[in-house]
Amino acid sequence: MQDYQAPAELLKNRIILVTGAGDGIGRAAAKTFAAYGATVLLVGRTIKKLEAVYDEIEAAGHPQPAICPINLEGATSKDYDDLANTIQQEFGRLDGLLHNAGQLGTLTPIEQYDTETWNKLLQVNLTAPFLMTQALIPLLRESGDASVIFTSSSVGRKARAYWGAYAVSKFGTEGLMQVLADELDDEHNNIRVNSINPGATRTNMRAHAYPAENPIHNPTPEQIMPVYLYLMGSDSQGVTGQMFDAQKKQP
Repeated sequence: MQDYQAPAELLKNRIILVTGAGDGIGRAAAKTFAAYGATVLLVGRTIKKLEAVYDEIEAAGHPQPAICPINLEGATSKDYDDLANTIQQEFGRLDGLLHNAGQLGTLTPIEQYDTETWNKLLQVNLTAPFLMTQALIPLLRESGDASVIFTSSSVGRKARAYWGAYAVSKFGTEGLMQVLADELDDEHNNIRVNSINPGATRTNMRAHAYPAENPIHNPTPEQIMPVYLYLMGSDSQGVTGQMFDAQKKQP
């Protein structure tokens, strides 16, 4: 699917929510989804960044997006219910949900891992997607063809030393994806659930994790969008509970 060629109107008239939409992969996904016809709901904690993405989408002549500021560190079930109520009132349904927001934390041995950092990462990377998805499932059911995408990582499939809460949260993300996909996998449901491992991508998070790495060797967020488009569009109907890689594995 890394070579997927999306039709020009793949996402026309779709309502798609993207978390972490102000920067990196989330920003690229929001702009890409809009370019293919979607009305994108921009979720993040930094309004200035969301406004910049909003302006870029509008300037390009794509469907008018919406800004939904949420700080995943402190958001409660009520905050997600309020978000769902707002979407219900404005749009009546949700066709796509990309859980992209996440934090890296510190690369530290478990023996020395800070408890506060551990709890914060699990809150942002795992509990927040759980609570948000739970609140938005009724809106996804209102769509004739809904897609939920969780963001994973290579260390969420094969752990490595020092990746601590980040790796654990991504293992949890894969588990959450699989449980939800299995629960929704019957003829009465129209919601597919999958995960994407973006791989080494030219983002600030990657630069923080690998400060000695030359970023020029990694693709930009825009270059890994084919898999995101495939899973968010109707060509992936019936595909659920699967783990995808945004980049081809090196031989």
